[in-house]
Amino acid sequence: MSLSWEYKGKLYELDKDGYLQDWEAWEDGMAEKMAEADGITLTEGHWEIIRFLREYFIKYQIAPMIKILVKEIDKAFGPEKGNIKYLYELFPGGPAKQACRYAGLPRPTGCV
Repeated sequence: MSLSWEYKGKLYELDKDGYLQDWEAWEDGMAEKMAEADGITLTEGHWEIIRFLREYFIKYQIAPMIKILVKEIDKAFGPEKGNIKYLYELFPGGPAKQACRYAGLPRPTGCV
């Protein structure tokens, strides 16, 4: 089952969980609109994670599950950002799931 989502007058296909079907069709403003619908205003901290996830996906062709995400964020940005508490403060709907959705990526592996 797929859903349609309108952004800038164009329809985009989403899967049943609200993830963009074509990750290459993504643009920054989509993240803002999705976050706004969740009651979240994106900060530079959010954008660091969103950009990191997109780079990770391009490199490995997979969206990382939370355990891997925390480890990779720790390596990239240090322990003050590479921890569950910080990531949940940014993405209370689940750091891997919510951040990947905002980044236009598929649902992370291991997320049910």
